[in-house]
Amino acid sequence: MKKQNVRTISLIVCTFTYLLVGAAVFDALESETEKRRWEALQDAEDMIIRKYSISPEDFKVMETVVLKSESHKAGQQWKFTGAFYYATTVLTTIGYGHSTPSTVGGKLFTMCYAIVGIPLGLVMFQSIGERVNRLSSYVIQAVRTSLRCKRTVASEVDLICVVTTLSSLTIAGGAAAFSKFEGWSYFDSVYYCFITLTTIGFGDMVALQRDNALNRKPEYVMFALIFILFGLAIVAASLNLLVLRFVTMNTEDERRDEAQAMQALQVAVKLEGDVITSNGSILSGYEGHDGQSLNGSSASSMCSCHCVCLNRNRHKKSNHLGRNNDTENQYRLQRSPTHIRHLLPEVVPMQDLNYDYDTQSVHSMPDRGIMDSNYMGVDMVDTASSGSPLRPQQLLKRNVSLLSFRI
Repeated sequence: MKKQNVRTISLIVCTFTYLLVGAAVFDALESETEKRRWEALQDAEDMIIRKYSISPEDFKVMETVVLKSESHKAGQQWKFTGAFYYATTVLTTIGYGHSTPSTVGGKLFTMCYAIVGIPLGLVMFQSIGERVNRLSSYVIQAVRTSLRCKRTVASEVDLICVVTTLSSLTIAGGAAAFSKFEGWSYFDSVYYCFITLTTIGFGDMVALQRDNALNRKPEYVMFALIFILFGLAIVAASLNLLVLRFVTMNTEDERRDEAQAMQALQVAVKLEGDVITSNGSILSGYEGHDGQSLNGSSASSMCSCHCVCLNRNRHKKSNHLGRNNDTENQYRLQRSPTHIRHLLPEVVPMQDLNYDYDTQSVHSMPDRGIMDSNYMGVDMVDTASSGSPLRPQQLLKRNVSLLSFRI
């Protein structure tokens, strides 16, 4: 199984396991509190109905009025300032839910706006995160150079420490400001900043929703928007170092597999330069037509193999230069270790060969004519016997070893 598939399956299993663990922990922490709050609300509802003698239907109407009027306590949500705040929550995918469009046109435009705005925002924050990391690396390098450190280049661990520190300072500073303007506790303010900058956006705590702050406190509105945009850029820098490294692992593995496949293909092509010896073994190490010779090739008996067309062309060239058969054999003996043209020879059929002990030469059957050492592209050379012709047993052994390599 490929490494990418194993990693994907492992991530799926780990994610579902993490979800199960989280569900168990939240159940243990929140279920009892939820039950007590529900019982307290039911007791308050019964008390109001009895005290003011109203019907359950009228109480439902009052409940709806209270819920719907909650968002209007902060002032007009759809004027330019409130609309800009809403557009920011859409583009950043925070989605507090404190104000939602009620018209068909508003809902339709929200969907179209999000289709274009969300990818644009992701690319923008990712680009800002890369610039922040690059600036951090320059600062680290400058500080180490001024301190005359041996190693001045910023590592990935150094950048992670820097952006983690910046994220912590951003959340801490924002929590202090929101605690002052909203009247929340500092812990609740930290919780709000974390939920906002991680784009979870539950909506249980939303800034700018008190005392008509959207219209009366423009400096507070400006601070809240800058906090959101700057904080998301810092978080994007952290994600660029932490998360994207794991996201791109599959792509890196695929590229590595392709590179290994190409390397294996190149090795397979180089095997065309291997040499088959007379005993059927293969000597590897030839690297092209003009490469270096094989290791130990001068001390073994070998068969230098050529394709038929190249061999015949070279044979015509040797006849043109006036070389006889013996001279040609010696010439090829000197060139064979470094000028091997092809691995797979055209095999000489054993039944077509005949050995003449008187002339010590190889002949074909009567209907074939006389054969020389160039016939069928096979050089019959024995370097161990100083150029002497092969014996029939050796020739038979060679043909048997070469039969499996015939094209």
